[in-house]
Amino acid sequence: MAKQDYLFRHLNIIKKLRRSKEATFNEIIEYLKGESDFQDRYFKISNRTFQRDLNEIRSLFKIDIQYNFSTKVYYIADDQQSDLNNRMLESIDTINSLKIISDVNNYMFFEKRKANGTHHFHGLLHAIKNRIIINLIHQKFDDDEPLKRLVEPYALKESKGRWYLFAKDTKDKRLKTFGLDRVIDFENTSSRFDYPRNLDVNEIFRHCFGVINPDTGNPEEIILSSQPEQGKYIKSYPIHESQTIIKDDGEELLIKLYLYITYDLIMEILSYGESVKIVSPKKLKDEITGKYRNALKLYEKH
Repeated sequence: MAKQDYLFRHLNIIKKLRRSKEATFNEIIEYLKGESDFQDRYFKISNRTFQRDLNEIRSLFKIDIQYNFSTKVYYIADDQQSDLNNRMLESIDTINSLKIISDVNNYMFFEKRKANGTHHFHGLLHAIKNRIIINLIHQKFDDDEPLKRLVEPYALKESKGRWYLFAKDTKDKRLKTFGLDRVIDFENTSSRFDYPRNLDVNEIFRHCFGVINPDTGNPEEIILSSQPEQGKYIKSYPIHESQTIIKDDGEELLIKLYLYITYDLIMEILSYGESVKIVSPKKLKDEITGKYRNALKLYEKH
């Protein structure tokens, strides 16, 4: 059996139990048999192999599958659906789907975009884990030439499909984010750093939309109003994890966010156009209004 089949079998066991909540060993085997035929893979296993699979699933994905001796069914007792675990499962599922269909280009159409810098993952994660200061060659959008920076790499952060390196610039001692798609190259130095004891990256970005974290000011309560059709999208794909619904009566969706007012947030609100209106705060409403006025002037010139 190919090694990748083990991962795909694990994925299918998890999918079966997440869907049905519980299942007997025979029901799981029947499900795997059906998936074997559909995916053209060999998923036939013995009870002994199945028990080994459960241990591997627990170790790799942090999903604890237990057996109820009274009802004779298996169920997920502890499903630690962390961002990392879910992303791993999504990636395996995507790879499996691509393998199933030979002429996938006739059915799946990918966004044409520049590489997002994920080829730097391995080297950067090595530097982060081993506390190695790196020489980073980075090309900012508003600079003509790339700059070399000596940084202490702390973490990788994702935002809107892009990946960023969160690091401290050793020159000015400031925490900064560097887009991986603009990293030309980097190299490890022979110097090490001490990881800040109280650094909590999740907390730093908790009230940020995107990767801009202001040096001053505080997050603010932001209330947005949207039309019903746009509201359905906003409910299914929240703007931010702080999003809560204040009103949803079929005529208007009113949501509350708690965020820093940054350029990234303003651009996101502008992307909704006329279907989203700012209720408060006034300074954000004035900022967005100003952007629309400036945009209108561009069209009035022609």
